[in-house]
Amino acid sequence: MQGQEVKSIKSGRIQIAGSYVVTRGEELFLRGATISPYQPANAPAGYNPERDRKLLLHKEEIRYILGKSKERGLTLVPLKVYNDKRNLKLEFGLARGKKTRDKREDIRKREAKREIERALKYE
Repeated sequence: MQGQEVKSIKSGRIQIAGSYVVTRGEELFLRGATISPYQPANAPAGYNPERDRKLLLHKEEIRYILGKSKERGLTLVPLKVYNDKRNLKLEFGLARGKKTRDKREDIRKREAKREIERALKYE
């Protein structure tokens, strides 16, 4: 991670919505997170705000996470980024994707809620 990226993250200019953690060999990388440049006018030439960023973990943690992520249907999802004294920390968890029937149920609930709000709005 570059110095300007650290400053940008500390000022809260990171978006982890839609990002995930991938494994390459014995290493973990954050993919899909967007870190805006700290000073856009002074950003280095060719700066890519969505590039993959390597995560630093202990070997035992990496082995444990790799074992868990090999299980069918599990994905590593970032939950939050925070500052611990001088270090930036990324909290992530193992998530299982929704089944199709669960998605349909959520869509039905969302539609019903929308209709109720429309009815209350016009009363």
